[in-house]
Amino acid sequence: MTTSACSHLNKGIKQVYMSLPQGEKVQVMYIWIDGTGEGLHCKTWTLDSEPKCVEELPEGSFDGSSTLQSEGSNSDMYLIPAAMFKDPFRKDPNKLVLCEVFKHNRKPAETNLRHTCKWIIDVMSNQHPWFGMEQEYTLMGTNGHPFGWPSSVWEQTEPMAGTSWRLITAPACMLESGFENFKLDPVKESAWEIISGWLVSSCIVCVKTLE
Repeated sequence: MTTSACSHLNKGIKQVYMSLPQGEKVQVMYIWIDGTGEGLHCKTWTLDSEPKCVEELPEGSFDGSSTLQSEGSNSDMYLIPAAMFKDPFRKDPNKLVLCEVFKHNRKPAETNLRHTCKWIIDVMSNQHPWFGMEQEYTLMGTNGHPFGWPSSVWEQTEPMAGTSWRLITAPACMLESGFENFKLDPVKESAWEIISGWLVSSCIVCVKTLE
C-alpha cells in the first residue's frame, strides 16, 4: 500500500489560503455521485449572499462525459440541490450541498438512486420510514500500516474497508455540518464504522462513499 505524498506536506501553507478573507461572497460546494455509482465529484459555486434553504440554491450543470454519465455528443447534466449543510472545512457561511443528477432531457441519471428511493418512501410516508447507511474506515499511518498494528506482522491480503475517508464522514465534521443521527462503533483496532440515518428527504442515496 502506498501513502499519498500529500501526507508529508506542510499543512500550515494550506491554512494561509483557507483563512483569506472572502468578503460577503459565499462558496457553495455541490457534491454528486458519478457514473460508477461509487465515486464522488464536486464543483464550487460562488454566490453573492448566504443561502438560507435549498430552494434558494441555483441549479448546477456539468459535463457528464467526464464522470461516466453521458456520451460526449450530448453531455449536459444538471445538478439539483437536495440537501444543504454547513461546510466544516471552509466554515460559515460556506456550504456543502448534496445534489441529484438529471440528464439533458431532465430524466434522472442512472445512478440517481435517491430519486427512486424518495418516490417509494413518499408512497409509504404514513409508515414514517428512515434511510440509513453504514460506512467503515481504517486509520492509516504515513508508513501505510494501520495505527496500533505492529508493522512486523502487518500483511495486507485484501483491500481494507475505507483505507481513505471522504469529506463529511468524520464525526466532528458531521456534527459541525449539522448531521445528528449517527453513531461511531469500533470494528477492530484502528478501524471504525459510522452508522447514520436520516429522513430520506434530506439525504442522497450513496451506495459507497469510501474507498
